Amino acid sequence: MKEDTTAETVIHNIKYRRSIFPASYSDQEISKDTLITLLECANDAPTHKRTEPWRFTVFRKQGLVRLAEKLAEIYKDSVDNELFVQKKYDVTYEKVTQSSAVLAIVVNYSGKVPEWEELAAVSCAVQNIWLAAAAKGIGSYWSSPSSATQLSEFLNLKENQQCLGLFYMGYHSEAERESVRTPISEKITWIEG
Repeated sequence: MKEDTTAETVIHNIKYRRSIFPASYSDQEISKDTLITLLECANDAPTHKRTEPWRFTVFRKQGLVRLAEKLAEIYKDSVDNELFVQKKYDVTYEKVTQSSAVLAIVVNYSGKVPEWEELAAVSCAVQNIWLAAAAKGIGSYWSSPSSATQLSEFLNLKENQQCLGLFYMGYHSEAERESVRTPISEKITWIEG
């Protein structure tokens, strides 16, 4: 019997998908066409009652600078002067500008299904992007800083929308590495009779 290479590729991509951080990103730009391809993968996520609750704001080029400035400003405004750390301010800014693209991950609550189902659907959409990006050699990670909750006005969100975090992306040259997890056998209960 011939080995199913498509299935093996999918399993490999799941097993080796890792968080890759902006410090590892190269200067290579992720094209708009590639980003659209990845976002189309998100759009194929499962969704109860077809609410399709995922929304994304894509920051590229000068948009990255605008986002970096906003996040740095939020950090500066959220701490007392004596607790302000310049290095944290700088890292907040640099993480964004070291990326080729950053997606603001937004859930659009429909009111048709429980909120947890909308969150689960958005998470599935992000996982689809993550797997597709990894398959294309694009590193990424989902960050959920407290500052994300303060981006509603900046992102022009509606009352029924919420920013769930930021998805940083960039080409990289890190070696593949398997996940470190406890065995699945410790997480399964079998009932067969």
